[in-house]
Amino acid sequence: MIKTERSIDKMKKGIVYIGMTIDIMHHGHVNIIEKAREYGDVIIGLLTDKAVASYKRLPYLTYEKRVKIVKNIKGVTDVVEQNEWDYAPNLLLYKPEFMFHGDDWIEGPLKPYRKLALEALNSYGGKLIEIPYTKGVSSTSMSEQVHALGTTPEIRKSTLKRLLKCKKLITILETHSPISALIAENASIETEGKRKCFDGFWSSSLTDSTEMGKPDIEALDISKRLSNINNIFDVTTKPLIMDADTGGKVEHFQLNVKSMERLGISAVIIEDKKGLKKNSLLGNDVLQMQEDIEIFSEKIKVATQSRLSNDFMIISRIESLILGRGMDDALKRANAYVDAGSDGIMIHSRKKSPDEIFEFSRLFRLEHPSVPLVCVPTSFNEVKEPELEQHGFNIVIYANHMLRASYPAMNEVAHQILRNQRSLESDNYLISIKEILDLIPGTN
Repeated sequence: MIKTERSIDKMKKGIVYIGMTIDIMHHGHVNIIEKAREYGDVIIGLLTDKAVASYKRLPYLTYEKRVKIVKNIKGVTDVVEQNEWDYAPNLLLYKPEFMFHGDDWIEGPLKPYRKLALEALNSYGGKLIEIPYTKGVSSTSMSEQVHALGTTPEIRKSTLKRLLKCKKLITILETHSPISALIAENASIETEGKRKCFDGFWSSSLTDSTEMGKPDIEALDISKRLSNINNIFDVTTKPLIMDADTGGKVEHFQLNVKSMERLGISAVIIEDKKGLKKNSLLGNDVLQMQEDIEIFSEKIKVATQSRLSNDFMIISRIESLILGRGMDDALKRANAYVDAGSDGIMIHSRKKSPDEIFEFSRLFRLEHPSVPLVCVPTSFNEVKEPELEQHGFNIVIYANHMLRASYPAMNEVAHQILRNQRSLESDNYLISIKEILDLIPGTN
């Protein structure tokens, strides 16, 4: 935690507190700092990644980089952490004579935080000074413009680990094409004064294979899947986790890890099965075999040694519960895979109830309190995210829903046109031509 560089009670002038994110520096920030300097020594309460991610998408720059920027702004006396959107804890800690803020929070989603700040200031005699909002400047819209320009493989790759440090539960949505990824990138809702959106993408072997009309048996060449991901990356900025099935031969997986990492993929998940891969939700209805622990552990070791950066995560998917091998086998494998260097564990189940994965997470957390846990609640889809978080899961993946949503609509439209010998009746199922033209920048 960053401490103040000099004792507050020894400052000769008054103390002015300003809470900021400063992902993108603009003249609105400079204006408020210049005005604040007239009242005393300026302390910037810089919102941490965790604080920002609780309200909107993760900042483009890391907290450490933002600190360096702010410390070099003329007129800034000190920089301290602000660990939440609520200003009150820092106000009560530092007791500034003045707090500066733009007047844009008088109404809107930040209004409750204004009330809490005023209560804190009034408790010791501090004063709130509100500066008229700088017209024509919006940090949020500027940030969206920057994200629209794209990102680099290194920044994208590291984002997942940053998210894991600052969010209790990360939500990932399957994307099988650039258009589905654009939907996942931009989908958001406002709830309880906070913006909720998907944190990243899942590249599924099932949906990639299905889209190509091929069975989900590792038949789709890895180069085709990476090419599809590259197309997704052309139009998005969020991190992506790749489903790599069994990983294939260890020598091939070692090379593929390098390709994934160079592309900017944040994590790969491999499952501990061998032989011809079959979809896990088929369970023992088809012949499926689990790999020996020692062989799979060696694959993990080789992969972790071949990657260029620890920002790229290798996550092990355990199939013991899927194949009826029991809880003891699942935990034994989890411990072995973590020891081999796995950055996280995905536990899979095809039961309608989440009870067995909750039991796994309880027992796993006794040995590994901080290793990321991943679940894919396709079968037990009645469970809500807060309950998954409560049971110690860090990542929830909605693994095939975008492709499954597209099929019924396309199937219905095809039959509507056949039945009616025209397309008029299918209009209710379709995006308009104008929306298509407006959807992608540069189309019209």
